Amino acid sequence: MDVYIKNMVCNQNIKTISIDYVYNSTEETKANFSQYLADWLNLDYPYLSTLYSSVEGTTIEQHLIHLKIERLKELLVYGEKTLSEIAWKLGYNSVAYLSGQFKRIIGFTPSHFKKLKEQKRKSLDNV
Repeated sequence: MDVYIKNMVCNQNIKTISIDYVYNSTEETKANFSQYLADWLNLDYPYLSTLYSSVEGTTIEQHLIHLKIERLKELLVYGEKTLSEIAWKLGYNSVAYLSGQFKRIIGFTPSHFKKLKEQKRKSLDNV
């Protein structure tokens, strides 16, 4: 198999595992993501990290952060969990850290994001 194709397949596997990790991980799998990924692919994490960055132009860590932010946005729109519950579910030890990361990437706080989404939505009885 061509090296380029192998690298692309490996990177696709990294993306798939990352999505699964963010959306489906449990308390037991919330451990170190780099170890989780290395175990799944049976490859050393430094190798995976270098490969991913060379092809994608970003790090695995940044990819994982962006996935978590997208998941946070989704959960905020649903409105079924508090920010504390979401932070814990996404593996953050601090709501403040999650909020800061969200603001740095999106441009405003999760609370402000939630208010914006609520303003755009109509209740079903007004549709």
